[in-house]
Amino acid sequence: MKLNYLFPNRYKKIGLIILIPSLILGLIVVIYDLEPESFDLNVPAIFVNGILEDSAFMGITNNNILNEICGVLLIISLILVAFSKEKQEDELINKIRLESLVWATYLNYGILLLAMIFVYELSFLWVMIFNMFTILLFFIIRFNWQVMKLNKTVSYEE
Repeated sequence: MKLNYLFPNRYKKIGLIILIPSLILGLIVVIYDLEPESFDLNVPAIFVNGILEDSAFMGITNNNILNEICGVLLIISLILVAFSKEKQEDELINKIRLESLVWATYLNYGILLLAMIFVYELSFLWVMIFNMFTILLFFIIRFNWQVMKLNKTVSYEE
């Protein structure tokens, strides 16, 4: 039985087109703590818990949505890049994909465990924020590295 859980190959290009500018914008927003007033909006929230405010379940809150836009674009683009088919998708590529995903999960949670032991307070929040994206980044890097090694081996044998 063949499962079809991957996006078509053309989605990888779309993901890369979104990934590069959103990664650059995201880094600029984080490094320079950018919050332009034009992105301040009243938005719906499932849980509202402001400083010196009452907590509420479901409500409207004022928020600068630039961080959320960057995060959503990054996650969508990383998923498109990570889970789009290769031009030549076969059992070996599937094996490399699975091994890369397991490897990325181990590495990601290993880093998270170390952070839980050695990083505290607001710094830990930053680790958690970056940790949302690193599992996909680690997967993409390892998967493409392994596919590149496979292609070099195949071209060398020819």
